[in-house]
Amino acid sequence: MIVFTLIIFAVLSFVCNVYIANRPLSNILTAISVIGLLTSIFFMVKNDHDHYGLHEVTQTSTQKIYSASPSKQLPMMIYQSIGTADKHQVYVYKTSANAKKTQHTRAKVTTKNVVKRTTGANRIVTKKVYREYKNGAYKFWFGLSGNGHKYVKETNTIYINKNWTVLSTAQAKKLQALTKSKSFQAKQKAAATAYVKKAVMAAMTKNPSMSAAQQKQVTKQATAAYQAQAMKQLIAQVKK
Repeated sequence: MIVFTLIIFAVLSFVCNVYIANRPLSNILTAISVIGLLTSIFFMVKNDHDHYGLHEVTQTSTQKIYSASPSKQLPMMIYQSIGTADKHQVYVYKTSANAKKTQHTRAKVTTKNVVKRTTGANRIVTKKVYREYKNGAYKFWFGLSGNGHKYVKETNTIYINKNWTVLSTAQAKKLQALTKSKSFQAKQKAAATAYVKKAVMAAMTKNPSMSAAQQKQVTKQATAAYQAQAMKQLIAQVKK
């Protein structure tokens, strides 16, 4: 409505100044019209620049997330830094366990991402801030400006379990390359065999009458322990 008011006062200023023969009356009406015109311009600028008639409203949503890593044994949250200052990151994830495509947080400087550890469900809690008109009157006057429901910023709080690893895209690629290396696999196989053999021997020393089933259980536990330890060391290596 403020736009129409501005146009009306602009037209009235011209009409009163040009077409009214009575000069005193013409001057008075022209002055009133100009004041109305300037007032309309003032509030339009104030609405656009100072967000007059608007207030900030927060909308919260929660999305359950799944690891972007193809390995079920190594759930992962991957991020990509934006720019050279490394102040902003885009986090990559999946929205379902069987999803083929990954999703990511917004690549905007107005987006803030915070990663927190949790024992609950892996999820992203998004709080988006918009500018909305305070009431119907402000919307009536300034609705045509397009400033209503305007996006301001958002904060993503990313809750992930403690068993998730957080790596940059470069680190994730490096990790993948290392684990696929034949020399690395051969080295790990030899080290794993030695580790498991030592664990079984230690267990049999404590219990010489250990059955085959018990030995198999010790072997399984030692293998899992070695793999976890080796992966932890490997992740620490790619993070250097």
